Amino acid sequence: MTGITANTLSVAHSPAAPANPAVARTRLLAIDALRGLVMLFMLVDHVRETFFLHVQVSDPVDANTTDPGLFFTRLLSTFCAPTFVALTGLSAWLYGQSRTKMEVSEFLLKRGLFLIFLELTVVCLAWPTQSFEFPPARFWLQVIWAIGISMVALAALIHLPRIAQFALGLAIVCLHNLLDGIVLTPQDSGYAIWAVLHQRTVIDLGLGLTAKTTYPILPWIGVIVLGYACGPWFAKGSDPALRLRRLVMLGLGMIAAFVVIRYVNVYGDKPWFTGETPLRTVMSFLALTKYPPSLLFLLPTVGTGVLLLALFEKFQDSPALPHLAFLGGAPMFFYILHLYALKGIYHVALMLYGPVKGTVFGVDNLSTVWFWVLLLVVPLYLPTRWFAGVKQRRKDIWWLKYL
Repeated sequence: MTGITANTLSVAHSPAAPANPAVARTRLLAIDALRGLVMLFMLVDHVRETFFLHVQVSDPVDANTTDPGLFFTRLLSTFCAPTFVALTGLSAWLYGQSRTKMEVSEFLLKRGLFLIFLELTVVCLAWPTQSFEFPPARFWLQVIWAIGISMVALAALIHLPRIAQFALGLAIVCLHNLLDGIVLTPQDSGYAIWAVLHQRTVIDLGLGLTAKTTYPILPWIGVIVLGYACGPWFAKGSDPALRLRRLVMLGLGMIAAFVVIRYVNVYGDKPWFTGETPLRTVMSFLALTKYPPSLLFLLPTVGTGVLLLALFEKFQDSPALPHLAFLGGAPMFFYILHLYALKGIYHVALMLYGPVKGTVFGVDNLSTVWFWVLLLVVPLYLPTRWFAGVKQRRKDIWWLKYL
């Protein structure tokens, strides 16, 4: 998704070779493998959105009303965006190891603007129920948009001292929920800016067009800055054992902080409650706000991603890691490919079987959703692997690094 992967990062290690090439490959393989894993989680969620529209609820993590199977299927996808954004920051630091900060800023700015352009054109037309009419009546400002703007912001913030980056990132992530009470209306001054930053709402663009700020971007800027500030842990020649200890301590610390703060139940997200059954109570404890991502949403999701990164680096000889890394090595290609594959399958099914409710087609149960996920993995993996190889081989084609 971010487009800064191990394949492009390898350029950053030339011409000076790392002291231990095997360690460098392991470190970068783990990053791409983690990105590949969360892309599979994303595939699950998007298959669910495509074929379960007819039974969709207003909030798929509503602990009171949502079917537990749907709740936990949706919960799996919560790791995707936080992990991608944090890895984008980390990858930007690695990309700059043999480049000046101005060169990195220029790349981040161009890449961020390119992602925003993709969101508003190619991606916005890819969702199953979206027609191919352009411009669409509504632009959905979603994850690619959020990553793009975060990269544009990071292009400026990388020039801050590292301690200032940590302070700013932590302040945004930990304190932005204090702003939840600020809710503006279209008549208020600064409404559009606040909608982009922190309020999930609709902006009237004029001429009958609107934009839904599905991913308010302020917390994501905090995440990408913290990912960048952690970059020196992965520097050439760094001690892998020390890095693993730091990752494990950070990941466990974030999850422990989540449990404590969530249990206290006074800050960081909507309150949890004791449900009619123990399962409903657990669901309430885990029902967290993603739009925008609350402090308590980010702590366990980023924390789990950090632990998985440590796990992948620890067990780098696992035969699954290279395959996951291929998916993570061409994330934007996979993202666009899987969206249009799902759109095509959906419309063929709608044409053959007709709508099951209103105007939408859907399947009867979640097991069918998971069946389709398994069915799609190999057809999506093979072209993604091919494209990742092209990116690796053809460093002379400059525009490939933007895909």
